[in-house]
Amino acid sequence: MNKLLLFLEELATCALCGVVLAAAVSAQQPHPAINSPEVHSDGRVTFRLLDPNAQKVTVSLEGLKDPLVMQKDEQGVWSVTTEVLAPDLYGYSFDADGTHFLDPSNTDIKPNLMGLSDVVHVPGATPLPWEAADVPHGMIHHHFYKSSVVGDNRDFYVYTPPGYDPAANIRYPVLYLLHGYSDDASAWTAVGKANFILDSLIAQNKIKPMIVVMPLGYGAPEIVHPTPGVSPFGNAALRDRNFNYFRTALIDEVIPAVDRTYKTDPGRDARAIAGLSMGGSESLLTGLNRPDKFSWVGAFSTGGLSDDLAADFPQLSETANSQYHLIWIACGTEDRLIATNRKIVAWTKQKGVRVTQIETPGMHTWMVWRRNLIAFAPLLFQNDAHTIRPAIISGQN
Repeated sequence: MNKLLLFLEELATCALCGVVLAAAVSAQQPHPAINSPEVHSDGRVTFRLLDPNAQKVTVSLEGLKDPLVMQKDEQGVWSVTTEVLAPDLYGYSFDADGTHFLDPSNTDIKPNLMGLSDVVHVPGATPLPWEAADVPHGMIHHHFYKSSVVGDNRDFYVYTPPGYDPAANIRYPVLYLLHGYSDDASAWTAVGKANFILDSLIAQNKIKPMIVVMPLGYGAPEIVHPTPGVSPFGNAALRDRNFNYFRTALIDEVIPAVDRTYKTDPGRDARAIAGLSMGGSESLLTGLNRPDKFSWVGAFSTGGLSDDLAADFPQLSETANSQYHLIWIACGTEDRLIATNRKIVAWTKQKGVRVTQIETPGMHTWMVWRRNLIAFAPLLFQNDAHTIRPAIISGQN
């Protein structure tokens, strides 16, 4: 009897081992290899996602109005192939049954404070200005500080051009370049590739070598955590606090820190400000209300201003024509903010102010803003009074 019990126990143990072994073997069965995104030689891109249990999967691609519907194969892999895409960098993300997904096969991620996405690079026949090329490169410096204006710890990035030497007796003009809503201070380098754009333009002698400062654009950081269903810029008090505190922090904290640390030309004729979306509004509100600080102003796809432009720009008049070398307002024609930008341009012109209006194909995307920077930067500091010059101001670094 004991032998029988022992035999049954051994049999049960073996059966259990078999089940465990079978499960282990099953778990070790390799999933189908996922190549995503796959960029084809003709500029089409195939996206793939393994999700056997999903009922519907789509991919949202930057620059397209509607998501692409994916199809599932017998292995549970969803895929879709785009039409031919123009050479560029495209943000994208998956949606599976209403849930947002990053591409687990792609480690190139686009940073954002409200929603991450992946990036796919569609190369061109020749290097594009935002691609790393065999040219001299500038440097990116990352700074941190405690803001007494906003009351938080924050950061800003500084681009110094190729050949910049802190010990040399040369001063450079400065562009303050602002990101949009939901971005962080890294956006213009991490996503916009501004440093590569500037490297390329400098190498082609299309722009003056310049220092570029990219600060965090929130005077009220809570604006990136809005009440569900409420537009963050629909709250007038929050909107105004965000813009006003940003302007104060920029002028009272960031600009003095940059002028102390770098070989800048601190004159207003050698200082420009430009930005995209929310940063476009901040550029206009800061630049056009402080002619003592800026003489070059650019706005790309401006968004977030109030409807009362007279209140936002109380001193703007024909006098601006002698104060500013350039006021440049650009927007994509398919951008949801095109009507707003046209209204700003029309109102500015009614005040007798000269403004350069630029409209290009495109939506509210980085593909438009990279090209805006490529078009805007060569216009800056382009006369004898605004070239890089020897440092002759006593007490400046």
